[in-house]
Amino acid sequence: MRLIFSALAVGALVACSPKVPDSASGIGFDNSSQAQQARDAALAGTPLAPPLAVSEETLAPAVDPILAAGASLDETAANSGVAPVQASPQNPAPVSLNNPGISDENSFEAVAARETIQSDAERIAANQAQYEVIAPTEVPDRVEGGQPNIVQYALRTSHPVGRKLHNRNGFNLRNRNLRNCATYASADQAQIDFLAMGGPQRDRKALDPDGDGYACDWNPAPFRSAVRN
Repeated sequence: MRLIFSALAVGALVACSPKVPDSASGIGFDNSSQAQQARDAALAGTPLAPPLAVSEETLAPAVDPILAAGASLDETAANSGVAPVQASPQNPAPVSLNNPGISDENSFEAVAARETIQSDAERIAANQAQYEVIAPTEVPDRVEGGQPNIVQYALRTSHPVGRKLHNRNGFNLRNRNLRNCATYASADQAQIDFLAMGGPQRDRKALDPDGDGYACDWNPAPFRSAVRN
């Protein structure tokens, strides 16, 4: 009995509920089969535009903005009555070069146009006329009494560095040698001074404490090697 009463109540509610309207009704969204067939029929009878219809349209020619600006300036000058600027020595016309990367001297056509065999011969003759030969002269003799020549001393001796040939007497020779050699800018200057003060026999400033005849570690080997080569 309870089940029958429930079924009757549900049926009454369904009968009383209002019908929900279609939200697309009346605005062209009819999804019925008849409406679909009508749209297909309308589309089938309408011809489509060919693909190249747009691309075959004639386009306006492109205009260079720089040239357009120049043309407008020329038109403005013509309308204003001002004559255009003409080329003159102060305002020469631009020169068009076929190859601006090649100078006139390196261009075969330019040189061939202005130079000939005769002009080359004349230029060579003019250069030869200005050529001057300077005869060699004798080397001047060395003035006696100047500073000692360490090159001649190196070639006149043959013993190596460190071989004792001369006696050296005195106290504290090594310390004096270090102190006095430090005052010279180079070993060559020390050797010159050593020979000028009576060396190699005499050694007043202890420049040669080992007695080999070479002051402040001066070495004659480079001078001897240069002569042999």
